[in-house]
Amino acid sequence: MPSTEKQGRAPGDASKGACGDTSSEPDPELLIQIARMKMPFGRYAGTRLIDLPEPYLVWFQKKGYPRGRLGMLLETLYVIKENGLEPLLASMREPSDPRYRETDPRGFREGDR
Repeated sequence: MPSTEKQGRAPGDASKGACGDTSSEPDPELLIQIARMKMPFGRYAGTRLIDLPEPYLVWFQKKGYPRGRLGMLLETLYVIKENGLEPLLASMREPSDPRYRETDPRGFREGDR
């Protein structure tokens, strides 16, 4: 009898996202790590994950992400960039970063004109 489990996930985890739960709210700690962590290897070593160019993330999407936390962060970042949600991370950057913004842009909703 074939197993119905997805590889690398426990039974019942199929609906869980990168945040580790079924809610649509992202884990703030995860987003802060994406905004502040530096790429540990490769062509862009030393570059903050949020500043990695999208073609580099597309390359990982096609070739496969690294194992562990870094791979999960890169995969999440790919989805963020693919959907144009990078401005949501501006308030999570290091305060010394010139692209840091104290305000969260999520206060604006479509139709609030």
